[in-house]
Amino acid sequence: MTRKQKKTLIRILVAAALMVVLQIMLHVFPLTGLPLLLLYMVPYLIIGYDILRKAFLGIIHGEVFDENFLMAIATVGAIALGEYSEGVAVMLFYQIGELFQSYAVGKSRSNITALMDIRPDYANIEKNGEIEQISPEDVKIGQTIIVRPGEKIPLDGVIIEGSSTINTSALTGESIPRDAETGDEVISGCVNMTGLLKIQTSKEFGESTVSKILNLVENSSMKKSKSENFISKFARVYTPAVCIGAALLAILPPLARMLFMQMEPAWGTWIFRALTFLVISCPCALVISIPLSFFGGIGAASKCGILVKGSNYLEALSESGYIVFDKTGTLTKGVFRVQKVYVQKENADKSGFFENGKPAEESLLEMAALAESYSSHPISISLREACAGDLNKDRVTDIEETGGHGVTARIDGNEVAVGNAKLMKKLNIAYEECTDPGTIVYVAVNQMYMGCILISDVIKENSKEAIKALKESGIRKAVMLTGDNKAVAESVGREINIDEIHSELLPADKVTQVEALLNEKSAKEKLIFVGDGINDAPVLTRADIGIAMGALGSDAAIEAADVVLMDDDPKKIALAIKLSRRCLRIVYQNITFALLVKALCLILGAVGIANMWIAIFADVGVMVIAVLNATRTLNTKKFM
Repeated sequence: MTRKQKKTLIRILVAAALMVVLQIMLHVFPLTGLPLLLLYMVPYLIIGYDILRKAFLGIIHGEVFDENFLMAIATVGAIALGEYSEGVAVMLFYQIGELFQSYAVGKSRSNITALMDIRPDYANIEKNGEIEQISPEDVKIGQTIIVRPGEKIPLDGVIIEGSSTINTSALTGESIPRDAETGDEVISGCVNMTGLLKIQTSKEFGESTVSKILNLVENSSMKKSKSENFISKFARVYTPAVCIGAALLAILPPLARMLFMQMEPAWGTWIFRALTFLVISCPCALVISIPLSFFGGIGAASKCGILVKGSNYLEALSESGYIVFDKTGTLTKGVFRVQKVYVQKENADKSGFFENGKPAEESLLEMAALAESYSSHPISISLREACAGDLNKDRVTDIEETGGHGVTARIDGNEVAVGNAKLMKKLNIAYEECTDPGTIVYVAVNQMYMGCILISDVIKENSKEAIKALKESGIRKAVMLTGDNKAVAESVGREINIDEIHSELLPADKVTQVEALLNEKSAKEKLIFVGDGINDAPVLTRADIGIAMGALGSDAAIEAADVVLMDDDPKKIALAIKLSRRCLRIVYQNITFALLVKALCLILGAVGIANMWIAIFADVGVMVIAVLNATRTLNTKKFM
């Protein structure tokens, strides 16, 4: 408990003890009039002075209609009518409820803070042969920091010395550690588990991954959901309305009794009912529990490695009906791999080129890799990675690259051409067209076609499961957009059961396709676009909800998307939708429960059946139950 909460608890205990002593004393020494009032005012002021002060300040500042005003008017009115014990009891139980909700909210916030406990406290730098701890904010770009085992990585950078195992669970929700070695990029917020690392920083602390994430989490409450906005507007209208209703309840029935029914007005009875009406009407349960539910939902998503930028986006996820994926880096790994090597056996045997003791496929792949050995193109890299052992670049001379076609080179004195069909046609080389889906690299030696190599992007292991989980969660249509050729796109789409495929698209074409889908879906449904956040910013912005995949450390993704997955697992989209829908269920449960109980108690209070004790339950009891229900949004065990 905080110091303020402990102080409130002491006041509650003291006031409650005084009330017990007072009740016992009054049984022995009955008192009336001013002495009785003064005795009751002691526990009343001990427990209620802060509420009275807030109500007074609210009136001065023009913010009259809040829960403090309602409690002050109700309790002061009860005491004025001689109902001393009930006036003190209302204030006492109200403070107990306030203490409970303060503790529950604080506990929820501390739980979320623990989930996002990734802010580094210091950075180690070497100075005069000794390690010195400084604030991460004082470290400049390009400076070398030292991270020992067990310490958080304080800033983004590149490992220049050492190797280790990195725990990324605080960022990604992924429990499996990752290996890192010299040359690898690392990001702030991860924990170095085993080896000593020297890291050259690439970003200042304010621009580092950990700072951006923490800033987004802290500011997520600024973007309110429709439910939260409704409750805020509702409270602004509801509170003045019930105050007017209470005033009318105190005045109209007595007047009606006097003027039309020739009866005693019974002012005290009706004023007391009006005061009970005010206590019942306090909207604390809604005003507190609804934002707490969304805050808990955002915290639960953070625990699973899903960063939601605001409760409005969390609510929108629950209404998802269409989902559109970019292919590369989203459903596929964005890493090209050699899948097959085809050798034109007749030409190979005729040339005698592969008679070197190696399998013909291995020799063909080696020729292609050597020809591409100086290129940084992803296709070239995949060819080199597929070759076993080191490539001797000294064997390669006279390299000439033709944009959009391929490469020609001289290897061991032989003329080698490696490229697409355009290159074969340009060099007038007869070749056999390969129709397999993927990127085809044709290889010719001394103007003779020797075979081809099939290279394709690798589908993520869980992409098919992700699409299945999304459809089970209620997504009506899953669409894939890609700039790849039709054969590749359809091959990937068929394998993972995508409903609709659009290929050979430019970035502007993707926006057009999303616009068409936005017009196709129903007004109640939301459209999600999932991309890598780098070249898909226009589409991420245009969709109802933009989700950045593979966004770990990507500034563009964090800026453009509404939801950021801290790893590249597409299955977490279905998880985000489930968390969203559970959060909304809890929100609607609280709204329905609070309004029904209050409506019933207001009617009972108006007709005189409900007394102050029922009023206390309607206010404090409903608030406690609603807050307890709201804290369930933090629980992620059933989803993990």
